[in-house]
Amino acid sequence: MSQNTEASQTAQEFIASQLQLEADAREALPYQFDTCTKPLGPLRQAIFACLTCNPPPTSDNKSHTPAAVCYSCSISCHGEHELVELFTKRNFVCDCGTTRIPSSPCTLRLNESTSQKGDVTGETPAETNKYNHNFAGRFCACDDQYDPEKEKGTMFQCLGLGTVEDGGCGEDWWHPECLMGLPRPQPTETTPKEDKEETKQPNIEGQEETAQPSDIQEEVDEAPLPPGFPAEDDFDHLICYKCVNSFPWIKQYASQQGFLGPVHHKQPSESNEVKSEEKPTQDASLSSSETNKKRSAEDGSEESASKKTKVETEGVVAETTTPSTTTPAEDTPLHTKLPSAPTGTFSLFLKEDFRNHFCRCPSCFPNLKPHAQLLEEEEAYEPPVSESDDEEAQNGRGSVGSGSTYERGEALLSNMDRVKAIEGVMVYNHLRDKVKTFLQPFAESGRPVGAEDIKAYFEKLRGDEEGIRLAGAGAGAADESQEGSQ
Repeated sequence: MSQNTEASQTAQEFIASQLQLEADAREALPYQFDTCTKPLGPLRQAIFACLTCNPPPTSDNKSHTPAAVCYSCSISCHGEHELVELFTKRNFVCDCGTTRIPSSPCTLRLNESTSQKGDVTGETPAETNKYNHNFAGRFCACDDQYDPEKEKGTMFQCLGLGTVEDGGCGEDWWHPECLMGLPRPQPTETTPKEDKEETKQPNIEGQEETAQPSDIQEEVDEAPLPPGFPAEDDFDHLICYKCVNSFPWIKQYASQQGFLGPVHHKQPSESNEVKSEEKPTQDASLSSSETNKKRSAEDGSEESASKKTKVETEGVVAETTTPSTTTPAEDTPLHTKLPSAPTGTFSLFLKEDFRNHFCRCPSCFPNLKPHAQLLEEEEAYEPPVSESDDEEAQNGRGSVGSGSTYERGEALLSNMDRVKAIEGVMVYNHLRDKVKTFLQPFAESGRPVGAEDIKAYFEKLRGDEEGIRLAGAGAGAADESQEGSQ
């Protein structure tokens, strides 16, 4: 085999590989990233902390200016920096181009002083932004750095009733063990056991089958939930113990309709007391789980199941509210029928319909009003999807980061000066015809185009016939030498 055919590919293979790379890029970055969200004001949106521009403090005594940028700025302005994905935060305004990130200007917003896009810096950041240790790349009460390569199991985001200033967590992400005050298992503690049990694993239907490498890796990544922690399918949201303590009025909803039982946080000083409470807590969670599953299978039993729960927890009060025709019972505020709030420090786990079961009487609604997430489901802002159609590309409306390379080229061409665009198209057509003539024999024979072929072709375009002859002779000698050595 000649040297010029090694590590080469046909034109069709090259185009196919480029299209696959572009498809992979669109899957990883599915949205357009040519517009900063700062002009849109506070949004619930995906944000990213830039540790290059705002490095975390090396010690508690060091100061740190927390900041985060929107999806578009994370790519267009900080694409080569070290970023930490914080996922969605509510009521957040992008900090890119503000005094919180003085070292990197925003390249997407309009600079008011120059009336040109880009080089925006020194703007005033939004005063409404709230920050926590997530912006320094740390999460959970354990203040751990999240490493997706080493992290085992699932982390859960708190609904975030309170900010750090309120005593809450500010929509922090939590390990299940940390919510319960339990020590987290280290990877070295679980790996030997998994190695011993990896030969045969039951699948979801209960049949025994040999585990494949991918199955083993998935099981290693998914650490089991600690005893007493609800199953992931049994709840939609959680409110951590920090936020529950900051707004204790919500404690009375534990174990009520739309809420699972309290999951207590084990304090170091009350280990003996909590041990005796762990089993009831687990039973309450399991009971809620079974009720939820039963309700999904037997839709008509929801009313009777809820009444039974009220009878068991409310005693005589529940019996007095049973007749649905009694007007005074209907007018009685819900909070007067709730039992006393459980004691201790605990987190709340919320079902999908939890918003329907809050008391909204004149006395209780002021507690709900500051927390819009408790009143209605939140929608997160998403930039437009980057798959622009052909018409958009031809009209020059395709974004810098949207569409294929061909579409982006056409979009840029349509935005050029008309005379320069025509001249560019003429040069391109002239070069295209010549390259097409050069590639035609390769396409017909299926022979790949090597680096030496391309080098010789462009030497011919320059008129360097002697260079072509020498290149051809050199390639032939190389072939003969390689054949002689075999």
